[in-house]
Amino acid sequence: MGNCLCLKPSTKDEVTTLNTREAPPTHFMIKIESFSVLEKYGIKKYETKEFVADDYKWRLIFKFNGKDSDYISVNLAMADTTSLPTNWEVNALFSVFIFNQISGNYLSSTGRTLCFQATKSEWGISKFISRKVLSDPSNGYIIDDSCVFVAEVFVVKREAAIERVLLTNVNTYYNHALEISGFSQLPQRWVSEEFDAGGQKWKILLYPKGNAEGTGMTNQFDDKKTRRY
Repeated sequence: MGNCLCLKPSTKDEVTTLNTREAPPTHFMIKIESFSVLEKYGIKKYETKEFVADDYKWRLIFKFNGKDSDYISVNLAMADTTSLPTNWEVNALFSVFIFNQISGNYLSSTGRTLCFQATKSEWGISKFISRKVLSDPSNGYIIDDSCVFVAEVFVVKREAAIERVLLTNVNTYYNHALEISGFSQLPQRWVSEEFDAGGQKWKILLYPKGNAEGTGMTNQFDDKKTRRY
């Protein structure tokens, strides 16, 4: 199905830049009501149930006590790919949020465009939020041993809106400057040099002393025939 169009996440672990948002996320929410139990029993990973976003099934995978034990990592995985064609590819914009139970707003990761393929159906954020920030009660993310994580997933569509413009019967005006020396000495009929305008070749006819035909412009169609307009 072609090469991946999105930028894959860096393999180097980087601390995630977080932003504050008031509007609630839309796709999936998980509330962990006994967060301290995870550390007490050394639980390293938790996978959520499936949820649907943009006609695909997904699940979140939280890692609490992995190699970066000072941080919580959050991965997004495609939950059901059996109906997809061979060599399928899905690009999705993924954002993770944690609810601030004091201020009522959300701390969010910067959205990342992830490329899911038959050979790689899970991507994520290795350092979403530090355990130190998360566990500090004054920050409002864990209250009464409970915290709320939320996710948004927007699939990047391949179909782009197309606009076509066809212009017909457009009047285009051309300017051609003439400099005539010795105007009083011109003959009865004066003809300019040939010039191009609008895809045609033209000459200007000038009658300095007046003529029944008047002044005008001719369109030279061929070597034998000239028409006057």
